[in-house]
Amino acid sequence: MRRLAQGLTGVALLAALAYGPWARRWYLTCGATPEEVERRMPGDDLLPGTELVSTRAVTIDAPPEAVWPWLVQMGSGRAGAYTYDWIENLLGLDMHSADRILPEFQRLAVGDVLPLGPDGPGMRVEVCDHPRTLAFRSQDGDWVWIFGLYPQWGGTRLVSRNRIAVPRAALGRRVANRVLLEPGSLIMERHMLTGIRNRAESSLPARASVPA
Repeated sequence: MRRLAQGLTGVALLAALAYGPWARRWYLTCGATPEEVERRMPGDDLLPGTELVSTRAVTIDAPPEAVWPWLVQMGSGRAGAYTYDWIENLLGLDMHSADRILPEFQRLAVGDVLPLGPDGPGMRVEVCDHPRTLAFRSQDGDWVWIFGLYPQWGGTRLVSRNRIAVPRAALGRRVANRVLLEPGSLIMERHMLTGIRNRAESSLPARASVPA
């Protein structure tokens, strides 16, 4: 009984660490500076007042113009999301991450609707400000996804913000979001951000070395 009690106590402590306020803040702001978390981004007003907001970021050693083509071609049945395709395809999202820029998917404009798998709500382009901001809103109005590209030291800070509506009465959904969606989205989105970074950096012409 003592070992059982110790084991249960250990599990409780791990759960407290994994789902406590500090851990949740890390899940939702991984890679982002406090200034980036607080910054207003174009598209925030598309879904104001929601309590589930994530802001994650990565530094890319490439200018915004080199990052932008990888963003505009993303999507189901397009260039994928540069993350774990096998996980997304278990959900029927038809994601196949491209390793090159696809000319046929470079034209994107406000009002275009990109499918999110065969059954999900489409994602409507709400902001398309080359090469600064790309923002989508789901057709059911419950999700806004914003990408901001900010020049920094010759490279780019790529900031990804998700705003998701969670009905206050839907206790089960709120628990599922806290236990599964928030940590799970960090795993998927972090891989996506590093996938964009690696592709954008590797697509640049090789820098000429400076003679000693």
